Amino acid sequence: MSFPRFYPVMPELEWIERIAPLGIEMVQLRLKEASDDQIYHQIAQALEVCAQHNVQLIVNDYWQAAIELGADYIHLGQEDLASCDLGAIKQAGIKLGISTHSEEELATALAAEPDYIALGPVYKTILKEMKWDPQGLLTVTQWCEKIEREKTGLPLVAIGGINLERATHVFAAGADSCAVVTDIVTASDPREQVQKWNLLTNGF
Repeated sequence: MSFPRFYPVMPELEWIERIAPLGIEMVQLRLKEASDDQIYHQIAQALEVCAQHNVQLIVNDYWQAAIELGADYIHLGQEDLASCDLGAIKQAGIKLGISTHSEEELATALAAEPDYIALGPVYKTILKEMKWDPQGLLTVTQWCEKIEREKTGLPLVAIGGINLERATHVFAAGADSCAVVTDIVTASDPREQVQKWNLLTNGF
């Protein structure tokens, strides 16, 4: 599959069950503060739900469970990247995405030869306290140029504070995809919001 123009980042299985039937191409499961049993159960069930609806699942952080359960994508932050077994991930044939927030982190991510790079937060986000200032649209463009100069051809995913109104500017700045969290989980009707994202990104 080609990399989608947008994908939701969801905090638990229940959210994936709600939105997987809505015509999305990809979704990320970002579990926090879960027990080992919950991690394995939610990833296994999410893989099942996504397979039923032809949706690609990205597993956040839990690379060992992702390998054992046969996931196709893993997403890692910089701390998890430093402690993971990259060789095991590559050997399992799993595609890898890596978060970046600075030039140094971008260099570290590129050295790991990932399948996509995520940049954030592009805008101020209310989801969690971030130690990085908003990157802004200029950084999106600069990251795209950097990736192109390195001849990687990697998709650049923008994340952080992106809503429907801002998405057009993010794409114009060069991003290949928007990872969307708050604009969906805080919407009065999350299902309708996903459909609006589908309609918007079908035009790009």
